[in-house]
Amino acid sequence: MVVEIESVAMEKVELIKQMAKRMRRCILEMSYSCNGPAHLGGGLSMVEIMATLYGGVMNFQAQNPTWENRDRFILSKGHGVLGLYSALLESGIITENVIKTFKENESHLIAHPVMNLELGIESSNGSLGQGLSLAVGLAWAAKKKGEHHRVFALLGDGECNEGMIWEAAMSASHFKLDNLIAIVDFNKFQSDGESKDIMRSDGMSDRWRSFGWEVNEVDGHSVPELLLSLNEPPSEMGPKVVVAHTIKGKGISFMENNNQWHHNRLTEKLYLEAITELEV
Repeated sequence: MVVEIESVAMEKVELIKQMAKRMRRCILEMSYSCNGPAHLGGGLSMVEIMATLYGGVMNFQAQNPTWENRDRFILSKGHGVLGLYSALLESGIITENVIKTFKENESHLIAHPVMNLELGIESSNGSLGQGLSLAVGLAWAAKKKGEHHRVFALLGDGECNEGMIWEAAMSASHFKLDNLIAIVDFNKFQSDGESKDIMRSDGMSDRWRSFGWEVNEVDGHSVPELLLSLNEPPSEMGPKVVVAHTIKGKGISFMENNNQWHHNRLTEKLYLEAITELEV
């Protein structure tokens, strides 16, 4: 029986890894085809997180994206939207034809998410720092209504400079929201440079613990670690945060830890180089 369980788990891990690989290709294709700059670095750093959520953790119905009992996903680091769009495509919630409209006139898919439940987009996002507050509200409302779905919120480490994040964190622990899971995409960069140079980012896990959250610290590109952490039963403490150590621009050598790719444009030459790397 143990062998069978391990076999199923490894099969799921491999499926999610393949999903992540296709998502990276989708991100590159969307960025190149839009004929302009896109937020590549932060979209690529969150790919395994998104693939694990949509491929092995969250409860949803692809053909019924407004299903009342679905788990909710809030993208607080809205500039990482390429990671969300590619996950929605892989999940069958949106189609290839919709993906091809990215950044076109009148498209539903633009550079930051715009709430569209029919497309699986649960919230709009522009200014950073607001998504966790929305997630707290959704989780608290679910508790009050006796509903049992979960709420997941993905934050950036630079975004955690915002005071609004910590007001929301304080509220979540006060109300013991054990249906709320936050994930920090801890890639250690933000728009203006390395996070440590802009606002000290060491002690990230200790900060969340001090606000009353259960904390798991993982390799944000390890599907087994993400699966184990995100599928854990609810904590008696209330909310949980997964601090996921990631690499900005992950998967493309010339983008990795290169903050020029926070927001940049792919030339044909660089696009072909990147695609070739993914096919190795």
